[in-house]
Amino acid sequence: MLDLEQIRDYCLNKKLTDEAMPFGDGVLVFKVAGKMFLLVSLDSDPMTINAKCDPEKAIELREEYSSITPGYHMNKKMWNTITIDGSLPLTKIYELINHSYLEVVKGMSKKLQQQLG
Repeated sequence: MLDLEQIRDYCLNKKLTDEAMPFGDGVLVFKVAGKMFLLVSLDSDPMTINAKCDPEKAIELREEYSSITPGYHMNKKMWNTITIDGSLPLTKIYELINHSYLEVVKGMSKKLQQQLG
């Protein structure tokens, strides 16, 4: 099952990504060029992550997977909470992290998008 260090390594290997704890010790936030794309709840068991998502895809994912729900304390239209309980394949979790990163990058300037590839 995916653990915190694997998530950290995966996120921090993305271009212009850093981590912070702006909401206190219980939430680790990953940002691309200063914009949030992933939040990890450090206090939940099993671990949960919030990931940005295309609104239509968000609905589809929630209908397909019981471990994906509307984003906790987030805009429920564009954020999903994903429970890391072993029910989702690792490849699907990484796909959702990638999608979140790209959703945030889409909203950036063309120049910044080119830098990010």
